[in-house]
Amino acid sequence: MSNKRKILVGIRDSKLSKAQTGIFIDEADKIDEIRTHYNFEIKTIKTTGDIHNTSRLDRMGGKGLFIKEIEKQIIDQKIDIGVHSMKDVPAQEIHKDLQIVCWMQRHFNDDALLSNSGNKFLDLPSGSKIGTSSIRRRAQILRLRKDLSVRLLRGNVDTRINQLRAKKYDAIILSLAGLQKLNLENNVTEVLSQDDFSPAACQGVVGIQAHKENIFANLFKKINDLKTQTECKAERRVLKIINANCNSPISVVSKIINDQIQIKVQLLNHTGETIFFKTYNDSVNKYEHLTDAIGNEIMSEVGEKQIEQLNELEHDFDYTP
Repeated sequence: MSNKRKILVGIRDSKLSKAQTGIFIDEADKIDEIRTHYNFEIKTIKTTGDIHNTSRLDRMGGKGLFIKEIEKQIIDQKIDIGVHSMKDVPAQEIHKDLQIVCWMQRHFNDDALLSNSGNKFLDLPSGSKIGTSSIRRRAQILRLRKDLSVRLLRGNVDTRINQLRAKKYDAIILSLAGLQKLNLENNVTEVLSQDDFSPAACQGVVGIQAHKENIFANLFKKINDLKTQTECKAERRVLKIINANCNSPISVVSKIINDQIQIKVQLLNHTGETIFFKTYNDSVNKYEHLTDAIGNEIMSEVGEKQIEQLNELEHDFDYTP
């Protein structure tokens, strides 16, 4: 009989969540202390976002739709840790006694276009139907090409690709990181330029969540990526200051190079017009001061009322030119 302690891991019931969790466990098992004294057991949990997989996310409350049920099970001590895609975790922490105890290294945060024709984004014929569930991507599409049709596309990655291949859409936009983790990168027609499709805050990052009062932050210390952690904390801090919803047409992207941090912020309205765009640079050790200044500048220039209006798309998600 094994004397190893069991670590119960709560995850969404999806191939991507299972793949991300597998990567985390493989990295954790490289640490002698973990491999010797701990076993991981996975528990899949249906979240609100997964159950209501045909509805618009902004009409379902927007915040925490893919994490609420997992967080509750951590609080109720039914699981030890939860694995999240960090772009799904609201910047406004709802449960103060929970924390991200490990940030997995971010490799890519780009968006990717998959098209049936093989045409790249700018070469798609006028009237082509593009599928997405993201209000940010919807606005970015309209900023560049109001001659394209935008259609709501929900479901897991496989479902979305299957709907594309069934010709319900001419093209779809997905996260490159998710496709890579599922070994579906061969479906990509074009990795979209971040000048055109600036990614969501924390896109491509996996975080491990647990109670603050536990051993896990120390246990997973060796696989915690400090660069990713700092970049994501900077991105999330800007969103928190301006009280933005993760479904808003807002992009916050930070990048650390040596001892410097660059933060790029883009806000679009729902018709694709740019209402704020700026790039900032400072020392990494001043990132909190920098993000405070960024947040205050956005609030001053854009205003709280307009930011609140970005949190929900009043009109039909589908757009026809």
